[in-house]
Amino acid sequence: MKKKLRLVTFVYWILLTYMLAALIWWFISLQQQNNIMTALRMGEVSKQDPQYGLKINQILLAKKRKVAQYVGEGFTFLVLIVIGAVFVFRAARKQLLISQQQQNFMMAITHELKTPISVALLNLETLQKRKLEPATEQKLIQNTIFETNRLNSLCNNILLAAQLDKGGYKKEQTQVDFSAIVLKCVQEFQTRFPKRMIEHNLADNTLIMGEELLLTMLVNNLLENAIKYSPKDTIIEVVVDCTLQQINFQVADNGAGIPDVAKKQVFEKFYRMGDENTRNTKGTGLGLYLCKKIVEQHSGTIHVADNKPQGCVFMVQIKRANA
Repeated sequence: MKKKLRLVTFVYWILLTYMLAALIWWFISLQQQNNIMTALRMGEVSKQDPQYGLKINQILLAKKRKVAQYVGEGFTFLVLIVIGAVFVFRAARKQLLISQQQQNFMMAITHELKTPISVALLNLETLQKRKLEPATEQKLIQNTIFETNRLNSLCNNILLAAQLDKGGYKKEQTQVDFSAIVLKCVQEFQTRFPKRMIEHNLADNTLIMGEELLLTMLVNNLLENAIKYSPKDTIIEVVVDCTLQQINFQVADNGAGIPDVAKKQVFEKFYRMGDENTRNTKGTGLGLYLCKKIVEQHSGTIHVADNKPQGCVFMVQIKRANA
């Protein structure tokens, strides 16, 4: 990616330099031609002519108008060339970045799909070929269900991202209790990850106008993100409080945190920090992008800040019902 970007930058500067040099050469050539034509016209005027001075002034005035014309046209062409070059460079750079993000996404999605399918297939083959103890069977079945749910969640994320991008998702808003949704999600994650410490402090009377499916996906994605990027022995804090006008939802972890330069980029589609070949955490770069889209669908805001002493806090604000 960096090699391609360097090549595009090099070619860009070569072409821009060539166009600017051609523009300067064009101006110099026209100016030389203007000087020659002025000299020829002045040579045709006889010094004995009673209107000699007037004609010379007219010739010099015509020369100045030509110079002004050349400068104006040159400046216009210069502005158009610079603007065009900037647009071309930004478009090429953006296309390369999108191509790299899509390549990273394909690598990530392949890994994300392959893992639950392989685990579920292995568990089912084990159940089919061997006679196991009931407790072992139940453990394999639960593990298979867990991996199937992961696969289902991944597919839902991909489908929802496509629908939201194309504007094809029709949400049906009803009055829902946001704290109830958060509590249900937290309890499910505590069941799935019994060794993780998830503390919650949820306010009462947190009614908002929204769609339960989308809000559940929002909470699940933020919880899953916190679990992925924080050590297993640290606490994840979930808070829901409210004011007269809005509901405030926070998910705080004690992981490595997010650099300031990446705080806005993490909400971009397919964006993941680091290189796909060196990341230890699973993911497709869609989770936080969907969170932003879902919050925007509910006319809210989402941003990330630093947690103290370390980690990050994702904060969501959504307008209360009847506020």
